[in-house]
Amino acid sequence: MAFIVDVPDAQPIERSSDDGEPAGTAGMPMLEVLRGSGMSNVVAVVTRYFGGVLLGTGGLVRAYSDAVAGALEGTPRVRPVVRQLVGLEVGASEAGRVQGALMNRGVDVVDADWGASVLLTLALEDPAAALPLVRQVAQGDVELVPLGEQVVELPT
Repeated sequence: MAFIVDVPDAQPIERSSDDGEPAGTAGMPMLEVLRGSGMSNVVAVVTRYFGGVLLGTGGLVRAYSDAVAGALEGTPRVRPVVRQLVGLEVGASEAGRVQGALMNRGVDVVDADWGASVLLTLALEDPAAALPLVRQVAQGDVELVPLGEQVVELPT
């Protein structure tokens, strides 16, 4: 097992374990492959069912390294993006039109809380830049209420 985890404003945390294999034949080779990939926030777990003494230490190192390298070949790369969550209150009779129009313009509507009015939760990278569009779609002077933030993973 090996992993690399990013820590904000600090060095990444990296750990590995041979978990019963001869020292240095499993965890460190797997960690080296992860380091070489340039990826972070990643974990590799390899289960070996055959080999052992027949493989020797060099064979074990190759087996564990090759397993991780093979898995990483097909792994999609993503980047985290912080989006601000904001609330937009609209009348119930207008909610469907506003929600559909925003979604058609690429705005991520992550929730709709229906009541006497409807609170649409939008995920925006830049709420201030999106405000004119939201006002145009809502056909009025609306206010965006901050509700926190959300991290999404986008393909690189």
